[in-house]
Amino acid sequence: MAAEGARTLMARRHTGTGPGSRIKIGGLLMASPPIIVAAVFVGFPIIVAIAYSLGHVGGLNRTIATIARGQHTVGAWDRMSLGAYRDVFTDPRFTHDLGVTIIVTLIATLAVTALAWVIAVYLRTTPEGAWFRSGVAKLISGLAVVPMFIPVVIASWAMLTFYAADGFIRSLCADLGFQGPTWGYTMVCVAIGLVWTNLPFATLMITSGVQSVPDALIEAARDAGAGLLTIVRTVIAPLTIVPTVIALTFTAIGTLGAFTMPYFTGPNAPSMLGVDMVSYFRSYNRPQQSVVMAVVVFAVAAVFGAFYVWANFRSAKDSGRV
Repeated sequence: MAAEGARTLMARRHTGTGPGSRIKIGGLLMASPPIIVAAVFVGFPIIVAIAYSLGHVGGLNRTIATIARGQHTVGAWDRMSLGAYRDVFTDPRFTHDLGVTIIVTLIATLAVTALAWVIAVYLRTTPEGAWFRSGVAKLISGLAVVPMFIPVVIASWAMLTFYAADGFIRSLCADLGFQGPTWGYTMVCVAIGLVWTNLPFATLMITSGVQSVPDALIEAARDAGAGLLTIVRTVIAPLTIVPTVIALTFTAIGTLGAFTMPYFTGPNAPSMLGVDMVSYFRSYNRPQQSVVMAVVVFAVAAVFGAFYVWANFRSAKDSGRV
C-alpha cells in the first residue's frame, strides 16, 4: 500500500499534477496581473516605438507618421532603416548632449548616494543619551525627506530663486560686499536640483539598510578597537550593499530621463536628453529622431538596471531563495 502511494506521488510529480505544481501554478497566476499590465502598457509601446525608429510607419505608427518631418521609412515588415539613427548620431548637438547627460547623471547619483550614506551613518551612530546630537539627527532626517512632498515644478522655481543672477545667493553676497556665483540656467543648477529631488528616496533606502545592521556586530567591532570608518567599511557597508545598489540604480535612471528640472533650470544648450526628446518631438516635428533618443536613454538605463537585477539576485541568493 505504501509502495503504491509512493508510485502515485511520483507519477503526479512527473506529470506536474502534484501539490507542488499547484502551488507553482497558483504563484504564477497571482504574479501574472502586474506582469500583464507591464507587458501591455510598457513592453508593447516600447516595441512599437522601436519599430517606428527603424522605419515602420504603418499600424499604430500611422498617425504620427503622417505629420512627421524628416523620417525614414521601409516598405516591408522584414526590413529596417537605420537612417534615423544615422541622423541622430551624426548630429554634434546630440553627442554633446548625451555626454552632458551621462556626466550630470553620474555626478548627481554619486552625490545623492554619498549624502544619503552620511545621513544614515550619522543617524545610526548617534548615542541615545546625547540629546543634542539626537535632536540634530532627527532634524537632518526630517529635512532629508522634505523634497519628497514638494512638486518638482515648485522646486525648480525655488532653485532659480536662489541661484539666478538676481537670486538670493547673489543678493546676499552683494550685501556682504563681494560678487556671488550665478548658477541659474546652468548645468550646475540642474545638478543641484536633481540631487535635491532624488535625495529623499536614497536616504530612506540606505537608512533602512544601515538601521537593520545588528547592534551586536557594531558593538563587537567597537570592543575590538575599531573606529567609525573601520566599522562602516568592514561591518555596515558589506551588509547594506543591496539597498545602496537599489538607491544608486533608481537615482541614476530617474536622473537620466529627467525633464522638468533640466527644462526650467538648465541652459538652452547644452541640454539633457529628456529636454531634447521633447524639443525634437514638439518643436522640430521630428518624432522619429525623438524616439531614437528615447531608445538611447533606454539602453543607457538598462546598464544601470543591470546593477539592480544583480542586487536582487544577490539578495535572493544570500537568503537561499535561489
